Amino acid sequence: MPQLITPDLHIKPEHKSKPGQHPIIPTNETVELSESEIKQIDDALHHVPFPSGASIDALKIIQQHRGWVSDACLKALSAHMKVSTADLDGVATFYNLIFRQPVGKVVLHPCDGISCDLMGGKKVRKCLSKKLGIGDGQTTKDNQFTLIPLPCLGACDKAPVMIASEKLFELMDENSVPDILEELGAKK
Repeated sequence: MPQLITPDLHIKPEHKSKPGQHPIIPTNETVELSESEIKQIDDALHHVPFPSGASIDALKIIQQHRGWVSDACLKALSAHMKVSTADLDGVATFYNLIFRQPVGKVVLHPCDGISCDLMGGKKVRKCLSKKLGIGDGQTTKDNQFTLIPLPCLGACDKAPVMIASEKLFELMDENSVPDILEELGAKK
């Protein structure tokens, strides 16, 4: 088993985020896990026989608190869980709903599966991209939206669809995009 190196767990005041903002953490910075994060992670660890079994839950906890999982957070989590950063990163990069870079306040997940594409999904994605002025995997300049298409969202009978803010938008077309963006908080 590789030896874990415990990082210097601190964060400089100039990199701390304000409520509702994601922290700006250079890759060489380190962070401390909050008391709330530690408590939730420890609760998850008590339900599994091996620490690695709580990896997904722990990553989701970090993301819930911080908006995304930075390298520094990954190192802090690794030190706390006694699971290698490589193993945690492998889990984080495998699951497309764990974000390893900052994302906007609202992450738009339009379906790019075949059923949605046959029902106009390509046009909807193109319209989203044009309205927001961003491409796939990008975030608007105001940090409001990130556009990340996902394969098949499992609602083929209501195609084309998109998930955003834990809501499924169904039977979308180019005409519905402006109203949906407005509902989700667009200023465009």
